[in-house]
Amino acid sequence: MFFFSLLVLLFFSKKWLVCLSRANTQREKEREREKSFEEIDARVPQEHARTHAERMFVNNDANQRLCESLVSSSYVRQADEATKRQSKLFSQLLSNRKLPTDGWNEHTIESFLLELAQLDSNNFLDNCGVGEREGRVYSKLVKRRNFGLHHGIGRSGDVSADQPKAIGSSIIAKLANILVTDAMKISGLRSIDCTTTLLLPLCTGMSLCSVFNALGAHQRKEEQGERRNKIVWTRLDQKTCIKSIQASGYDVCVVEPKLEGDELVTNLQALENELSEEDKNKRIACVVSSTSCFAPRASDDVEAIAKLCRKYNVAHVINNAYGVQSRKLCGKIDAAMRKGRVDCVVQSLDKNFLVPVGGAIVCAAKGNGYLVDKVRTLYPGRASISSTLDVLITLLEMGKNGYERLLDEREANYDKLKVALQRTASKYGERILETPNNPISLGVTLTSSRNDLVTKFGSMLFTRRVSGARTVPMQETKKIGDVELRGYGASFSTYPTAYFTAAAAIGMNEKEIESFESQLEKTFKDFVKLL
Repeated sequence: MFFFSLLVLLFFSKKWLVCLSRANTQREKEREREKSFEEIDARVPQEHARTHAERMFVNNDANQRLCESLVSSSYVRQADEATKRQSKLFSQLLSNRKLPTDGWNEHTIESFLLELAQLDSNNFLDNCGVGEREGRVYSKLVKRRNFGLHHGIGRSGDVSADQPKAIGSSIIAKLANILVTDAMKISGLRSIDCTTTLLLPLCTGMSLCSVFNALGAHQRKEEQGERRNKIVWTRLDQKTCIKSIQASGYDVCVVEPKLEGDELVTNLQALENELSEEDKNKRIACVVSSTSCFAPRASDDVEAIAKLCRKYNVAHVINNAYGVQSRKLCGKIDAAMRKGRVDCVVQSLDKNFLVPVGGAIVCAAKGNGYLVDKVRTLYPGRASISSTLDVLITLLEMGKNGYERLLDEREANYDKLKVALQRTASKYGERILETPNNPISLGVTLTSSRNDLVTKFGSMLFTRRVSGARTVPMQETKKIGDVELRGYGASFSTYPTAYFTAAAAIGMNEKEIESFESQLEKTFKDFVKLL
């Protein structure tokens, strides 16, 4: 009995020693694995370590087999299929070069950007930077905010050129340009393509400056004789456009619109008078027309202007600041591109694509990109990737369906806002200004003859947390540079009434319209007590 017990004890002791040995071996493997990840964490910024780990195992058969030695092979295969679905989204984007039909979720977008960030030299595991600009960033918060994309885009000779130190950033810039072009085509600018579309890390006004400077450089090279030093501007009372003309060194020739009913429309006869005189024509660098504007100013008749510019061989630049969100305005520009002369169109990123301020788009019809190319090559130095990154993330999250839904909602909200304004204004003896050729902005009369009270109406709205409404007193005069504008704010010297405006812009929701109507009612109640 003693010997039998001893044998049993020896048998189980051997089993225990084998199990202990296996456990120790497993613990050693775990320690080695943890050590390898610690080494990765030590060399890679903390916010990118997880993505590095994912990249090591995604679509890698050898690593998949190693994973199967640690956990169930069926689980590994299931996870691998999930990562392949994500990789397929990336592949479709790169091959289709269009907005994805449905928007991506935040995790997918973040994974995509962090993958691309690893292609920039500042994120290489063994990079040794010895230059004055090596993508070094002190703050970890700034690193996370920029996804490790520190080098910017472009080169000093071309803002859209590939940046050798930042291939990931260069890919992001190209993709953003492609997706913005696709979105603008959806809006109605079908004549453009990605080769004649350029994102700039500049506001709309500075982008207009870049266009005017590029146009001047082109004309000096192509033409001989007296310098073209004048730009004909169809009056629109926003300081941006006129100041961009003046900042570019040009004189401003103002063509005032004409009044038809409530609406201010393009004075084509006055414009043709400026273009047809031979002595004046020789000095004209271009005509600047506008589409998006405050009511009662209507969108310019850009098609008719384009035909005049082709007839008199004068360049034509369209200020389409927030017109991309309107299919109607984009359709007008597209017709102008096809039937007349349009050299360049400039529009804002933030006003059209719901991103922070700081970016713009310049574009032209396919096959007519000479001015866009000149802007591209005249841009001095490298460019910030910030606005490009913002719009890429936004469009990936929107997708085609999301963007089209926003366009539809904006058009529906225009009608709802108009009804709300009519309902409230009529209670206080005011009315909507009839401006059928302005599909974004609406105007409402303010019959007080005292300019201080008109201004007071605007401040009363603002104190009730209504932002964006604009009040215009009668016949004020303002001087911008050496140009004096009577009736400033109305885009017309003698507009017959004071008024305020409100816009049905992209991203507005029905709740905002309801809240605005409520606050407007309260404001009118207090305002009439002052009259």
